[in-house]
Amino acid sequence: MKKLKLILILIVGLSFEIQAQELDVNLQIRPRFEYRNGYKTLIPEGQKGTSQISQRSRLNFNYKQEDLIVKLTLQNTRTWGDVAPTAVADKNGVAVFEAWAQYNFTEKWSARMGRQVLSYDNQRIFGEQDWGQQAQSHDALTVSYHTESQKLDFGGAYNSTAENTFQTPYTVANYKALQYAWYHNQFNEDLGLSFLLLNTGYEYANADAKLLVDYKQTFGPYLTYKTGKIDSSFWVYGQTGKSTDLQVSAWNAAANFGYQITESFKAGLGYEFLSGKDSNDGSSVIKSFNPIFGTNHGFNGYMDYFYVGNHLNNVGLQDAFIKLNYNIEKWQFALMPHVFLAAADVVTPLNEKLDSYLGTEVDVTFGYNFKKDITVTGGYSQMFGSKTMQFIKNGDAGHTNNWAWLMVSVNPRIFSWKK
Repeated sequence: MKKLKLILILIVGLSFEIQAQELDVNLQIRPRFEYRNGYKTLIPEGQKGTSQISQRSRLNFNYKQEDLIVKLTLQNTRTWGDVAPTAVADKNGVAVFEAWAQYNFTEKWSARMGRQVLSYDNQRIFGEQDWGQQAQSHDALTVSYHTESQKLDFGGAYNSTAENTFQTPYTVANYKALQYAWYHNQFNEDLGLSFLLLNTGYEYANADAKLLVDYKQTFGPYLTYKTGKIDSSFWVYGQTGKSTDLQVSAWNAAANFGYQITESFKAGLGYEFLSGKDSNDGSSVIKSFNPIFGTNHGFNGYMDYFYVGNHLNNVGLQDAFIKLNYNIEKWQFALMPHVFLAAADVVTPLNEKLDSYLGTEVDVTFGYNFKKDITVTGGYSQMFGSKTMQFIKNGDAGHTNNWAWLMVSVNPRIFSWKK
């Protein structure tokens, strides 16, 4: 470790002129065990659940020199056993999760370019998706104006598969272009209001094989009211524009209220509506809301039945839930039951209209701060699906559909230097 510190100090010292500098290096090792027996979808009849261990390994470099800030994050994600013990190469290799440089022009204005996390408000539309071992980051340019009470961010991205010489189809499962603006005003200690405007363009080939880009807009306010005991939020987002030459008309709204009953115990309840499309609706209009880049694992139940790579362009969702939190010393416990209903009509091919009730999910989680830089978290969830859920998801609603997980996160700072 002493040799590593000496090498890093020499590199920094030889690379820059003598001026105020800071370098911080930290590491994350995060293995997670999961038992999946109806995770993301009802388990089909005759199938059995499965277990695996995944792991994220990250190395973060944070450097600051007066008005310049640079961050580099390298990561490897793997499933234990996905390569043999004698393998000469890793299956996934080492990826660049973040690689950006930020320059502070003034105390209020700054710009950042490179691979970066875009995360705003409660991460319903823009989030890091940190639950996923790979997480989520974007190649983008952002400009920020921040004061004590107001924040304004502009951002944009333009993507290609490679350094092409001629027009080439963009084949990555991603947007071709993106622009957004986010504004936040903190009126006082209790009340805050944000507004997001997001424009995403996806490339497609029309009937004549001509490459086109259709743009979809997602926009709306996010309101928070927080006091010593009350923690509440409300949001409404609309979606319009086009997607592969189809008109988009969708919306999302939610309200959450939490109350700190005692120093250790907090209770809350909430409701969210994500628009959908009747299953017998023959129109070409896309009426199902898409949270796009949201940290969707944190919403609508931890079993990820909805909007985690699934349930898009479907009948939408209504989610009514209660959340109970209890913290004592190094322990944190939470209980969250959800009741799910379709937001649009579910109709069978025989024109039979099914009940809108999809099912009930119960999530139980815990966290334990084992010691500095080491935390242990885990949970158990069970889905009680209905016949309507079975019709939408297939699988067997009568089967026991459950999921359990246990994760250890080790986050030591391995080097810190300042001059």
